[in-house]
Amino acid sequence: MQTLVEDFLQYLRHERGQSDNTAKTYAALLGKFTAWAEKQKLTDWRDVELKHLMAFLAHERVRGATIGRPSTRAGAAPKPARRMSGESVYLEIAALRAFYKFAENEKILPTNPAENLSLPRRWKRLPKALSNDEITRLLKPEEIASPENLCDQAILELAYASGLRLSELKNLRLEQLHLDAGFINVIGKGNKERVVPVGRTAINALNRFIEAGRSKLITPKSPANVFLTKRGTTFASVTLWLRIKNRVRRAGIERNITPHMLRHSFATHLLEHGADLRVIQELLGHANIGTTEIYTHVTGSRLRDIHRKFHPRA
Repeated sequence: MQTLVEDFLQYLRHERGQSDNTAKTYAALLGKFTAWAEKQKLTDWRDVELKHLMAFLAHERVRGATIGRPSTRAGAAPKPARRMSGESVYLEIAALRAFYKFAENEKILPTNPAENLSLPRRWKRLPKALSNDEITRLLKPEEIASPENLCDQAILELAYASGLRLSELKNLRLEQLHLDAGFINVIGKGNKERVVPVGRTAINALNRFIEAGRSKLITPKSPANVFLTKRGTTFASVTLWLRIKNRVRRAGIERNITPHMLRHSFATHLLEHGADLRVIQELLGHANIGTTEIYTHVTGSRLRDIHRKFHPRA
């Protein structure tokens, strides 16, 4: 069963152009099912029926309610079990449906029992953006112009100026920069390329890093990635994010900042200043306008707050 899963993962990477993170997520989710199926004496995908998929999902919900529960002290009231979140159930079903769709299209399996699995409703979480004051504090250049600090400054300026994802920042290469013309080419999800403009402040930060910082970080084995670690290697996602978090801490920003918040701030602030939603969709690289529309809820609540604060009859 695992062999067919590997074929599906290869298809995701090489034919669908899905990111490594997507492939890893699907691999983990389908790995759970194959491990469960082995315990049920299911050794062939042809033997799997809808009842088995339903039983697996029921098992996962129970497992999600029991894993990680802290042991209770003697005499203490037991804490209620937490059910698996709707998001986790959604991902489990989405992985099974995508796998079976692949197997059906490739005529590997005669039937597709997963097509009868209905996806639960996904609650959209409103994105959190940084305030203008927080952005000003975060983007204030540090006094010591070390190569690492110049690198951090260029990363933050570009992230806010162009709304790049963390993976797009770490994978950005020198040949994708067209700073004289004021734009960069970005390879996003699904290997889709988009052109994104870059503001003057970000261009200046990038040029300063490339000339005075990156030149001191490169080694004979360094790749052509724009941003490099102090050892001259590419950033791992977690390492890049830790660098940003440390900069947030040094800027005196108390609240927890997530990797996507600079991207959310980019989109939210554009919309608040009158940018068209379709333009923001293009800049963010969203395939579906519905993904971008979540920002209208954010700015809508802000507009209500302003109306209540300043209108005499609000």
